[in-house]
Amino acid sequence: MGVVEELVAKAGGCAVIDGGFATQLEALGADINDPLWSAACLIAKPHLVKEVHMQYLEAGADIIISSSYQATIPGFLARGMTLDEAEGLLRTSVKLALEARDEFWKSTLRKSKPIYNRALVAASIGSYGAYLADGSEYSGSYGADITTEKLKDFHRRRLQVLAGAGPDLIAFEAIPNKMEAQALVELLEEENIQVPSWICFSSVDGKHLCSGESFADCLQILNASEKVSIVGVNCTPPQFIEGIICELRKQTKKAIAVYPNSGEIWDGRAKRWLSAECLGHKSFDALAKRWQEAGATLIGGCCRTTPSTIRAVSKILKGRTGH
Repeated sequence: MGVVEELVAKAGGCAVIDGGFATQLEALGADINDPLWSAACLIAKPHLVKEVHMQYLEAGADIIISSSYQATIPGFLARGMTLDEAEGLLRTSVKLALEARDEFWKSTLRKSKPIYNRALVAASIGSYGAYLADGSEYSGSYGADITTEKLKDFHRRRLQVLAGAGPDLIAFEAIPNKMEAQALVELLEEENIQVPSWICFSSVDGKHLCSGESFADCLQILNASEKVSIVGVNCTPPQFIEGIICELRKQTKKAIAVYPNSGEIWDGRAKRWLSAECLGHKSFDALAKRWQEAGATLIGGCCRTTPSTIRAVSKILKGRTGH
């Protein structure tokens, strides 16, 4: 956990996570209407992946997340790739983030007064439902035949490859149910993964996981694992975050990460964004300050947030006027 604690301290008590990845790829002209979603760019346009990382670093992100959320070995095999090619693309997702981080840090060191921290790279692992791309990542309903063992088998090789690619962290993202959390904790132990991990859940009501299960039940599992350094939520409407942080603080002593979406709702079946109930009169960065005060030590954005969102969050959390 040392690297994360050190970064949080350097960032003044709260590290900034980057923002929406696919959103920004689209802004740069990428077509992500694809079962692989943003991971399709690892095949077709890796330079755009690196450019998005650079934009978030420039905006003040202390942690950048690899473009592997929806990158899975079965997904690449279904595209006609070999196993070697599939695993190579997973490694590429981490490599691009590491390259962007190192190049950006070198350029920062040349400046007389660096205002950035040397960022950490988190290798993203999305839920089983994200691979299915059928909306089940927003319900946690994987069907009666899915077991903890099957979920471990699904995630195992991807975790091995990504952990071996040299990231600073592993980020399990938008986990919608307790069974998958259990599978991931067991897998981290079985594979003896030495890279610090975070497990972030998704919630649609601010009180439960997408599956309807309670945070308390899931946190019991995570609290028992020394491999999980950070817990939290992502891809969840911003209006629920403050209440979730308060709940998490009652249930765990681990560091808390939150990176909600913009408040717009993704229709997983129709594959489109529905307009936001959004933030009322409070802007995302003002809410981020409240999340910090509530006890989160890692804060960023998920779907539909952009580098400008992260720039505003970085400024308000770190009290910077420049950038």
